Amino acid sequence: MLVLSRKRGESIMIGGDVEVTILDVGADHVKVGVSAPKRVEILRKELYTAIIESNLQSAEPVMLPEEAARELKKIAEKNIEKK
Repeated sequence: MLVLSRKRGESIMIGGDVEVTILDVGADHVKVGVSAPKRVEILRKELYTAIIESNLQSAEPVMLPEEAARELKKIAEKNIEKK
């Protein structure tokens, strides 16, 4: 991790097209401005993390294929018994 000291009004450049400017410094916070091309997505880390976790949960199967096969077999057996 690169650690830099900046004062209010000072900036850093990332990759030549992203500028991060220190707008205000308070007792327990720093206000930061980010200028970047529209193609660059900018998210707060907690939002980014929440999106990643949501996507991972969505990708998880509700049940494993073996479990699904067992459940389908049980349903089929019950339907045969009813006839």
